[in-house]
Parts: sequence; structure tokens; C-alpha cells
Amino acid sequence: MEKKNFLSRIGLLPRIIIAMALGIGAGIIFPDWLSRVFITFNASFSQFLTFCIPLIIIGFVVPAISEIGAKAGKMLLFTAILAYVATVFSGLLSYFTSATIFPSMLADTSMQSVANNAENALKPYFVIEMPPLLGVMTALVTSFLFGLGIAHLSENSALRRGFCELRDIIKKVIYAVIIPLLPLYIFGIFMDMTVTGQVAPVLKTFVKIIIVIFVIHIAVLLIQFTIAALFSRSSKNPLRLLGTMLPAYFTALGTQSSAATIPVTLAQARKLGVSDGIAGFVIPLCATIHMSGSMLKITACALALMIVQGMPYDATMFISFICMLAITMVAAPGVPGGAIMAALGLLTQILGFSDTDNALMIALYIAMDSFGTACNVTGDGALSVIVNRFFGGKEANS
Repeated sequence: MEKKNFLSRIGLLPRIIIAMALGIGAGIIFPDWLSRVFITFNASFSQFLTFCIPLIIIGFVVPAISEIGAKAGKMLLFTAILAYVATVFSGLLSYFTSATIFPSMLADTSMQSVANNAENALKPYFVIEMPPLLGVMTALVTSFLFGLGIAHLSENSALRRGFCELRDIIKKVIYAVIIPLLPLYIFGIFMDMTVTGQVAPVLKTFVKIIIVIFVIHIAVLLIQFTIAALFSRSSKNPLRLLGTMLPAYFTALGTQSSAATIPVTLAQARKLGVSDGIAGFVIPLCATIHMSGSMLKITACALALMIVQGMPYDATMFISFICMLAITMVAAPGVPGGAIMAALGLLTQILGFSDTDNALMIALYIAMDSFGTACNVTGDGALSVIVNRFFGGKEANS
């Protein structure tokens, strides 16, 4: 049996935390010439990420849309729309809550003065340019076009198989290249921020954001189960329904995987009074397409970083971002950090994020990954109750 090395034995979050700590220390003690080595790596790695973003969007979204379209039964369409609405609602609640709280909470945390001195930052020795094959919006339009078109082809069509194989390739790139190198990338980012004096305000921002996001994700679950209680056949008490799903919540905290939690989520959904047929259909599907927890995290984190850097924002910008992201994240849960990877293109295209901003988003997202996953899978139970109310014991159309 193949032995795992030391790094593979510890999770991604511990590696990110270690990289952040080491990066801060390195920024204090490393000479400029050595720091520039890591900054050079970061410059090229960010180019690679930019190159991969359109491919990630196409690789995830095309197969997902084609599979949903090919199984366009009434129950599937209802569940997909319900999951989309729940995900968008979570993002909107996160935005308007954060927009109300963050300006005063983060008033004493500003990185504008540091950003104004960006010309004094260390420069890479060289940069390997990797222009992407497609723009982000072009990739999204292409994904819709091919996804909807493939949905009308036979299941064994060469084009369908080709895009499924592209998805497998993209997943392997993320697993084998991007995820292993992320800690080194985060190390370089925090080393650079230490050199330029940004690290203190960033860490203060991190702590405040995490507290607010935890409160929002509890609020989202309470709202979801309050609505579910109105449709429940077994109990009208939302707290009792939510309490029934707590085993799935805590399992997700440990596994950090919606897929790995499916057996527990299924068992608890049945205890909510959901029929076996509905639970067996809705829970696995929602593990892929329902992303309320991920959406609220990305929205709040993005807004906080924009506020502390003095970047302009408004509700229209974020509504557009949220509606597009709810689609782009489809099928992303199958990959560690898949949701934030899928979001990077939209963060750049719609919100105007830089490579450093995207790196901070990755670090923040992974730091709270377990809570987002727990929110996603627990909410799946609420959605299954609603679907059960409308479709009862009917079989899923395929």
C-alpha cells in the first residue's frame, strides 16, 4: 500500500493556517532577494489560476446543465429552481446584512493607505504570462449554450462524453496542482502583506468577518426551516425540524464534504417525514446544486474586503454577482474549495478583484469551509420537506 507523506496526512485548512503563520514570519526575517523568489512564484501561479478559471467554469457548468436538462422531470425542475432561489436568497440576505453591519464594524480597519504605497512592494524577478483562452462571461455563455444543447442529445453522444471527460480533467488539475500549491501561494501572499504592512488589518478583518458569517448562517437555517415548517406533513415546529437535522450538521462540520454527509442527511430527512423516494432523489441532487452556505460566505467576505480597501460597490453589482454565482457554483461541491474556485472569475469580472484579493478570498473561504458545508447540507433537509409537500410519494421523473 502506498504511504502518504506528512503533508497529505493533514487537511487543507491546517496547511493554510500554517502557511499564513509562516508567511508572516518570513515577511519579517527574509531578505528581499529571497522574498522575491516566492513573489515570483506567486506572480506565475496567479497567471495559471487566471488561465484555469474559464476552463473550470466550462468543465463544471456544461455537464451539470446538460444532466439537469436531460432529466427534465417536474420534480427535478422544481427542486433545481427551489435550490437556486434558496441560494440566491442566502446571498442577498448576506449582502444586505453585511452592508448594514460592516461599514461601522470595519470603520477602524482600512488598507487604503497601504494600497497607496503599493509601488514600494517587492517585484517578481519575472512573470510567465498565461492569457486565458476565454473571458469569464464568454465562458459562462458558452457553458449555457453547450449545456442546454447537449441536454437534447442522446446520453451516449460523443459531445456529452467529451465534456464529462473535461470535467474529470479539471477536477484532476484542481486536486493535483492547484490545491497542493495553494498553501505555498497563501504563504507568499501573507509574506508580501507583511512586507507592505497589510497583514495586521487583514487579520483583524478576518476575525470580524468570521463572527458575522457564523451569525448569518444560523439565521439562514432558521429562515429555511421556518418556511419548511409551513409545508411539513409531520411537524410545524421549525426548531424541532432543525434539531432533527443537527446530526447532519455536525457530520458535515467534521467531513467538510456534502457528498460524504449524504447518508446521514438522508437518514435525518426521512425523520422529518420525507418519503424514501423524495429523500433519495432530493438529498443527493441538493448536495450538488444547493449552495446557501457557500454563497453567504463568499458574498460577505467579498463585501468586507471591498469595504476595507475603499472599493466602490452597490446593490445592483452584488445582485448580478449573486445571481451569476448561484449558477456557476453548480457541481462545484465535488472538489475541495470548488465553490470559491468557480467564483474567482466572477470576483474579478464583476467586483474588480485583484489576484491578491482572490487569494485572501480563498484563505477566508477555506477557514470557514466546514460551517458553509454544514449550512448547505442542513438546508437540504428543509428543501426536501418542501418538495415532499408538493410531490408526496411520486417517483422522480427521469
